Amino acid sequence: MVLEPLTDYSKFKGDCEKILNSYKSDDFITTTIRPSTVCGYARRQRLDLVVNILTNHAFHNREIKVFGGDQLRPNVHINDMVDSYIAVLKADSKKINGQIFNVSFKNQSINELANDVKEVIGKDVKIINTKSDDNRSYHISSEKIKNELGFMPKKKIRDAVYDLKNAFDLGILSNSLEDKKYFNIKMMQSINLK
Repeated sequence: MVLEPLTDYSKFKGDCEKILNSYKSDDFITTTIRPSTVCGYARRQRLDLVVNILTNHAFHNREIKVFGGDQLRPNVHINDMVDSYIAVLKADSKKINGQIFNVSFKNQSINELANDVKEVIGKDVKIINTKSDDNRSYHISSEKIKNELGFMPKKKIRDAVYDLKNAFDLGILSNSLEDKKYFNIKMMQSINLK
């Protein structure tokens, strides 16, 4: 598997995988899980990730701004992400030691994700497309974890949107467009983390 990192963040994650795997032994099992972007409702909610951003704006503003739209953004429902960790923990150590597994529902464009959100939140939601200089696309395959561990995601991206819609309807996520606790960068800036 050849990595093609597009950002410093992804480059350093790849470097960390190599370092971790250099310590692999029969007594120290190393396994890397690469989840695609996580979406859906969680107790430690993030609203700075693509499906969650689109859902938050669709629900509260009845409008979604899509920059570009053809870029691929694979996502995974948070419940499936957790289930993938459980599948690895329950697996025979010989099957997982030194292995890397991608976990994703499927590769979808931002336009496809926006349309999924609109279908769940309401037909009145406007999707506004604008040009973008950011043409990064992420395409991953989750065939390895399926073939080697029998793990397949059960939840669709729409399930994540329904979960978020329910949380918004119940008032669980108050001030979701502004509260810094939902946005990692805003939170780090508020505590002067550099």
